[in-house]
Amino acid sequence: MAYQLMASLYDQFMEDAPYDQWVKYTKTIIDKFGLKTPNVLDLGCGTGEITVQLAEEYSITGVDYSADMLTVADQKASNHNQQIQLVHQDLRELEGLYHFDLAISYCDVINYMTTMEDVQKVFNNVYHSLNEHGLFVFDFHSVRHVEEDLVGNSFSDVKEDSAYIWTCYPGDEEGEMFHELTFFTSEGDLYTRFDEAHHQKTYSVEVYRRLLKNAGFEILAVHGDFSIETDFSEKESDRIFIIAQKRTR
Repeated sequence: MAYQLMASLYDQFMEDAPYDQWVKYTKTIIDKFGLKTPNVLDLGCGTGEITVQLAEEYSITGVDYSADMLTVADQKASNHNQQIQLVHQDLRELEGLYHFDLAISYCDVINYMTTMEDVQKVFNNVYHSLNEHGLFVFDFHSVRHVEEDLVGNSFSDVKEDSAYIWTCYPGDEEGEMFHELTFFTSEGDLYTRFDEAHHQKTYSVEVYRRLLKNAGFEILAVHGDFSIETDFSEKESDRIFIIAQKRTR
């Protein structure tokens, strides 16, 4: 989960990621729940693609486990003449971040919490970071998507001066997967290879509901695949979104 050398190539291989949909979804939630000039916390912000777009309208702080990804995010913010607070922290040990109206965590960041204990730690930390009645919005892979579309498959992409091969292996438990990624980057007539390994685990909606309730959240809505108008389906949705609100314990 280091994202070290990968950070320099991440945006190149993620250029088709639905960042605009995540941004639109967030703005829709802000409008729907009447958040006025919200202070936003972006958990697992990566290279800051979503963070920078939201910073055009809102005060936002980005947090990520990878210092290399944050370096890229900082450069993007500078290119956009934005002052964005970027924090290098593990979400399981989040501290010193308080008084936020909205916390978001997208692109299956929560799936990197591979035990229920770790998920619970993150939810507890987010609870303490939010103002009273603050919102927490996150997404995760559905179990069906992991089992049917990801594990046991390989993916690849070739650019002008770089390429990657991504193989997804099943874990011992349902919803668990291990990613092995191999990257090649050109340096003149030579190519440099580097490898990364990632571990993810997803749970059913009911598990996330229970852990959120334990942390002090009330579930306001569950959506599938960026649709805020329709309910989710664990049998059909690839990516599931949960909107939760902080309540007094």
